[in-house]
Amino acid sequence: MCLSAAFSSLKSSNLISWKKTGRLQQTLAGCIELTGKTLHSGKVSTVKIWPGFAGEGRHFEFRSKLIPASIDFAQESPLCTTLCKDGYKIRTVEHLLSALEAKGVDNCKIQIEGLDSEESEVEVPIFDGSASTWVEAIEQVGRKESLDRCGNNAEKLAPYMNEPLHVSRNDSFIVAFPSPKVRITCGIDFPKVPAIGCQWFSSAAFHDSYEKQIACSRTFCIYEEVEHMCSAGLIKGGSLDNAIVCRCDANSKFKSRLAYHLIPVCSGKPNPKWWPCIKC
Repeated sequence: MCLSAAFSSLKSSNLISWKKTGRLQQTLAGCIELTGKTLHSGKVSTVKIWPGFAGEGRHFEFRSKLIPASIDFAQESPLCTTLCKDGYKIRTVEHLLSALEAKGVDNCKIQIEGLDSEESEVEVPIFDGSASTWVEAIEQVGRKESLDRCGNNAEKLAPYMNEPLHVSRNDSFIVAFPSPKVRITCGIDFPKVPAIGCQWFSSAAFHDSYEKQIACSRTFCIYEEVEHMCSAGLIKGGSLDNAIVCRCDANSKFKSRLAYHLIPVCSGKPNPKWWPCIKC
């Protein structure tokens, strides 16, 4: 089953049920504004994140167009997650959305703009290749109770799996099991790259380990694939400042941490309705 078909089936079936958490929805206590270079286009963009109304979730605003951070607007794209609506695209959203999810920001408006006012697509800044910059910014402004447009608070709902779900593509797979808590286990296998090799990492994704081990994990790539990515028009803004580069003929002291990067990539995927879906 392909990913799009799997999530369409998931949303229209009884595989999940929504339950109350006993917690109120949260938003930012202030505005966040950050500017930086992007990974694939190499251009500069600015992101402003504003407090949002309860029940409205997380959504982007680009060229006065609203694009919900939902799987319904996800478009398949190489080496990043892209949201698309009415011809407008926002690329590389995964680190930002992961930080918002992990820090409990349920509702917010994310305004984004590039230097070129004529372009129909824009990319979120990459910073050091991790989610750390977003986590630090969220912690700095803090959170507050989110109210709806009538001034009422709202309880946060969470999805629960009622049955196991399995999706695969080529040599990749994902399995979700019923569980009272969110735990993500990721594995990677690069047999031709000793610096990476085969490794697994498991974490209660939004617990204390997120900031200590997951948010700081950085984008990585294979040195021998850099030329191919450049030829494809990707990683124009890539450098050792925002990525770890591993050679096929070298070992790396970062080996034990590379699998960690899959957690923010997974948890930062756009969700069916703002819930932490695991999609790699």
